[in-house]
Parts: sequence; structure tokens; C-alpha cells
Amino acid sequence: MDRTELAKEVVRIARQAGAAIMAVYAKEEVGIEFKPDESPLTLADRASNEVICAGLAALPVQYPVVSEENKAIPFGERRAYSFYWLVDPLDGTKEFIKRNGEFTVNIALIHQGQPVLGVVFVPCFQEAYWAVKGQGAYLETDGESRRLQAASFGLSDAGLRLVCSRSHLNEATQAFVDQFEAPVLVSQGSSLKFLVLAKGEAHVYPRLAPTMEWDTAAAQAILTESGGAVINQETGLPLQYNKENLLNPRFVAYGRLRGSDPGRAEQALPPKEA
Repeated sequence: MDRTELAKEVVRIARQAGAAIMAVYAKEEVGIEFKPDESPLTLADRASNEVICAGLAALPVQYPVVSEENKAIPFGERRAYSFYWLVDPLDGTKEFIKRNGEFTVNIALIHQGQPVLGVVFVPCFQEAYWAVKGQGAYLETDGESRRLQAASFGLSDAGLRLVCSRSHLNEATQAFVDQFEAPVLVSQGSSLKFLVLAKGEAHVYPRLAPTMEWDTAAAQAILTESGGAVINQETGLPLQYNKENLLNPRFVAYGRLRGSDPGRAEQALPPKEA
């Protein structure tokens, strides 16, 4: 199946999952539970996951599915996957509970440790972002589609827009922010933080707090195809997927970094001890 056509099918599935989420969002009671790690889980997470897994299973091309809400698959089995779907059925559950609209549906296709297709759908705004490796990144909204291009900038530029999580502005992040001249902080929830970079509306997103692989893969595909990069804070290389431990390392996401290839983006990273 042509990968661009596959992406369009995945957008359709993500829209259906978004409809399931909004059906719960409209209710007074969203059925909040807590996982062993104390992160919240709602009826919307479960409903979206069911829609996505059923939709992916009905596609003409079949790959395994790794989802935040599915039973964990042992690494001994996962390591043999050539291609697989990586899914976060509701990224930004805390934002969903707060009812601020800043939550997304994330679906990525992973091949040899890298996302080669990514779809992010924003249910409250009916925005569908998608990308295929080598084919660019796109935003579909109000029946129209446009190609995304990250903003070009230099690390020494004054007034750069830095995206920070509403829930994770820790000391390491503040140390990172302090390296820039007169930065403007932009608050955003869920994988929307990557998307404001992909649209050229911000420049840098430091994430020096825990995330999981399903939180980042789809949005990484979109940002990369818009000209940006998502860089491991320790190695200066792009994030890798299907690791034994699905926890991401600290990373920094960039728009189009002027005068540097993505592999050299570590020059803007905070001190390792931060």
C-alpha cells in the first residue's frame, strides 16, 4: 500500500478516535481512574484505543500495534518487529480532565527505530497533522490542506519562542531556558508542543522530564518532515524507538536550526548535570 494513501487512512482512523473522545468529553463524568504509576486514565482513553486498534486491524496492510493502553509486549517479541504501529490514543489526559482542549490522538508507524509515518489529530479543533518520511508534513483543517515548514533560526537569536509544558517546568528546563537571550515562553499541552514548532510558530521545545515513546513518535515524524529535529540530550542524535525500556531520554525539539545539521544540535543543550 502506498504510504501516503496509508497515512490518509490513518487520519481517518484518528478522526474516528477523536469523535469517540469528544463523546466522553461532552459528559459530566469522564470515568477517571489511576494507573500504578499514578497517571490518570479515562473512559475516553479506552474508547479511543478501541477505535484505533479496530481501525488498524481493518487496514489492507497489517502490522503489530504497541499502544499505551494495551497489554505490554515483551521486548523479546517486540525486538523482531520490522514495522509496527505505536499509539497514544489520548495524549494529554491531564489536559482532557482540565477541559482545556489541548489533547491529541497520536499514531505512528515505526521502522527500524524511526517513525516513518505520523498522524496527530486534535479533536477539539478538528485539526489533522500527518507526515510520511520523504513526503513532507501537512495540516488538514476546515477541508483544506497545507504543507508545514518549521521556522529557520539561529541559537544566538534574541526573542526565540521556547515551548514549555504546563506541567513539567523543572530546574533543568529553567537552566536550559536561561541560555537564550530574551526568550519568549509558550505554554502548550500534549504533542501540540511539537506541532507549534512544525507550523513555524515557535523555535525550541526542551523536554527534560520523563516521556514515553508513544508520546513523541507521531509528532517527531511531523516535525522532522517540516524541517525540524528531535534530539536526544545525551547523544545529540534523533530519538530512537522500540528500545527495551520504552521511556524516552531527555530531549530537545527544534525547528529549522540555521547553520547546523540536526546531528550537531546538541550545542544548544543544557549542561548534563542540570
